[in-house]
Amino acid sequence: TTLECPYNPTLHYTVIMSRNYDTEYAIRNHQSFGRALREFRSRQGITQEELAQRTNLHRSYLSALEGGSTTEAMRRIVVVARALDLEIVLRPRQRAS
Repeated sequence: TTLECPYNPTLHYTVIMSRNYDTEYAIRNHQSFGRALREFRSRQGITQEELAQRTNLHRSYLSALEGGSTTEAMRRIVVVARALDLEIVLRPRQRAS
């Protein structure tokens, strides 16, 4: 999927999952971050309301994040990572054996 950057219409992003397709997401922008959050939350069987209670964040804020809305902090993190040619990956933490 190709998406246009809302801050710079001349930039386009390709949203893909990383190599380990079932457990990792490569985060290239706020939309892919939102998709990853929704996917991991859903896989754990947690509602937005439950996650809101666990994190002390408002459910509507979590909904907006999952829907691809961005925050200034997220925008800056993505810009810095791209400038350094870095990839942000979300994956479940490895449990100690």
